[in-house]
Amino acid sequence: MAFPTAINDQITDSVAQANTEVLGGAPAVAMGNLFVATGQALSNAAHNATNNQQQSYVTMQASTTQAVSTLLSIDTASDGSATSDIDGSGTKTTRTRGVAGLHY
Repeated sequence: MAFPTAINDQITDSVAQANTEVLGGAPAVAMGNLFVATGQALSNAAHNATNNQQQSYVTMQASTTQAVSTLLSIDTASDGSATSDIDGSGTKTTRTRGVAGLHY
């Protein structure tokens, strides 16, 4: 019980109990806030990792598509000509693609 004052003793006791309750619950509220913040941080980290992995798959797929496109666009006649020149089994041939002066 608080010191006797001109205010009703029940009011001062009520205020003192409310203050005590707030002070007593503060550590639990602080820990709860810490746990919520930690959970949100870990959730954001997992989401970012998933998103980065998905974006890397898109990049790898684009790279593979470009490589396959490059391989399929190579002229087979120029492949054959280069192979003959390398192993020495044939005569050197040239092939044009319709552009003047461009030989393979």
